[in-house]
Amino acid sequence: MNEENTTMVAYFILKGITDDPELQTPIFLLVLLIYLITLGANTIILLLVGSDSQLHTPMYFFLCNLSILDVSSTTVTLHKILIVFVTRDNVISVINCRMQLFIFSWLSGTELILLTAMSYDRYVAICNPLRYLAVMNGAVCAGLATSCWLIGLLQILPEMIMLLRFSCYFSNIINHFFCDFMPLMNLSCNDTSVLQLMIFIQGSLFAVFIPFLLTFISYVFIISTIMRIRSSTGRSKAFYTCSSHLTVVSLHYTAIICQYLTPSGTFKSSKLLSLLNTAVVPMLNPLIYSLKNKDVKSALQRKLKHCKNISVREEKNLTLQKLVT
Repeated sequence: MNEENTTMVAYFILKGITDDPELQTPIFLLVLLIYLITLGANTIILLLVGSDSQLHTPMYFFLCNLSILDVSSTTVTLHKILIVFVTRDNVISVINCRMQLFIFSWLSGTELILLTAMSYDRYVAICNPLRYLAVMNGAVCAGLATSCWLIGLLQILPEMIMLLRFSCYFSNIINHFFCDFMPLMNLSCNDTSVLQLMIFIQGSLFAVFIPFLLTFISYVFIISTIMRIRSSTGRSKAFYTCSSHLTVVSLHYTAIICQYLTPSGTFKSSKLLSLLNTAVVPMLNPLIYSLKNKDVKSALQRKLKHCKNISVREEKNLTLQKLVT
């Protein structure tokens, strides 16, 4: 190691998604649109579930947790790049960079575990429907959700503690649009072999493979139960109850495979895959649950009808007041 080429840094410079000036504005508008859709769609789901008693079920309780995760992770990764586009200030302090990395990694790990808990919820709903509400009671749901958040936190702590020991870097320019493990390790002049091994074991085994395996086992039982249903109508109805979750799970693991398990390409392609995983997937989650779920669509129609009725009543009251005066 050449110590003359290393330095203690107080801040990093994010290069962003692209260096092409002609693409800056279109990418900014695209990222802003994705963020607004993600924020709006998830907020609608949270408001619908909170205000409609018919959606006060375990499935929608977990969906609310998923919406909170999507909004939080998207905000953590995209807020800085949006600020950079507007202010041209692409500087981020070391503390803020590490905090961004920690929160994003925590939320990402929690989301896969939460999807696993949701697969168990679908397993109970389809394989043991008569005892569904008894098994998935409020205490169980709260315990599962809390465990997902805690496990996601505990998973990332060893890597973060080791990363905090890194004290010098070859450069302070991060060729990415947010702080992630690999870009930071590529800049570090410390020995990162142990951390890379930890990330590989924790990331591939505990954070991805085990949740995938548990989800896969749940769906083996689910599909087996569905295939034993004699009527085609019953099979269609049973499959429909888990189609939204299955679509979201497939989308998440496909994005993970594309980003982390395919051969390394250019930085440009790596950034695009990161954008897919950190922005596009969280945007699609609420849309899938809204478009493929009759309960959500019905609840939205009821709220729109209710708002319309209130508007009509207020208009009638206003007209009567005018007539009286």
